[in-house]
Amino acid sequence: MLDRVGGIDGLRSIVADFVARLCRDPMIGFHFSGIDPARLTALETQFAAQMLGADVAYEGRPIGAAHARHPITGGHFARRTHLLRQVLADHGVADEVQQAWLTHTERLRPAVLGKELVRANIGPCDHPGLGALVTEVAADGSVAGERGRLS
Repeated sequence: MLDRVGGIDGLRSIVADFVARLCRDPMIGFHFSGIDPARLTALETQFAAQMLGADVAYEGRPIGAAHARHPITGGHFARRTHLLRQVLADHGVADEVQQAWLTHTERLRPAVLGKELVRANIGPCDHPGLGALVTEVAADGSVAGERGRLS
C-alpha cells in the first residue's frame, strides 16, 4: 500500500499536511502547542509506513503512553479522524488505502482515549448532538456537524 501513496516521500508529504492541519485546527490544535511539528511528522510517517506494510522502524513511544497525559476526548479523536479523512481525499489516496488507514486509526481509539473511557463504555463521540461530528461552531454556541445543523 505504501507504493500507492507515492512511497515514503509521498507518505511524508501527506503526513506533513496532516500534521500542519492538526496544529492549526481551532478545535484540537491546542493539543499540539509546544510540539515540534517536524518530529511529529517523522513519527507519524514511521507509524503510518508500518501500517501500510513498509519495513520501517517506529521510534516513538507506545500509543497509550504517548497520549496518556493529554485530556483527549472522543470528540477530539473524531475531529482528528475527520481531518485525516480530508487530507487523504485531498491527496487523492486510493479508497482502499484510505479505508485501511481509517480502520487502523479507529482501532487505536482505546489506546488514545485511555482505559478509563474504555471501562466507562463511552461511545465513539462524546458530543451531545446525536454523535454528529462538529465541524462549525457559531457565535451563539450552536454547532453544525456532518449531518447538518444541530442545536
